[in-house]
Amino acid sequence: MSIDKVPITVRGFAALEEELKHRQQVERQRIIQAIAEARALGDLSENAEYHAAKEAQSHNEGRVLELESMISRAEIIDVSKLSGSKIKFGATVKLLDEDTEEEKTYQIVGEPEADVRSGRVSITSPIARALIGKGVGDTVEVTTPGGGKSYEVVGVEYRG
Repeated sequence: MSIDKVPITVRGFAALEEELKHRQQVERQRIIQAIAEARALGDLSENAEYHAAKEAQSHNEGRVLELESMISRAEIIDVSKLSGSKIKFGATVKLLDEDTEEEKTYQIVGEPEADVRSGRVSITSPIARALIGKGVGDTVEVTTPGGGKSYEVVGVEYRG
């Protein structure tokens, strides 16, 4: 059984490592302390603080496992070393909405680092899949939850 590699930018990989370190070195210790304090209060069967701390521990450890899995499967791509006029992973793409004339800029990134509000869209998202292989001047049709959208590609660049 092969483990699928997950493409991720250098910045995205660093963020995963930072979150893992924080969860292992800070959160884990904080939760252990909260469990110890709750235990000291006595009867564990009706101790809400104890149950909340155990739930937080379970959530934190689950996220640690998830992060370790993503880090082990990461295929780090240094976007600053990429170039070209066609859109591929890591590209920062400037689009013109053909209906509203509004410009939008997105960077195509790995799933773990996607954040639409910050302009980072997952390589697996409908808009990224529609953009791959296109270049400046091309028009793309994207089916979104709100219906079909039409964009013109007005810029493609690769920056770290």
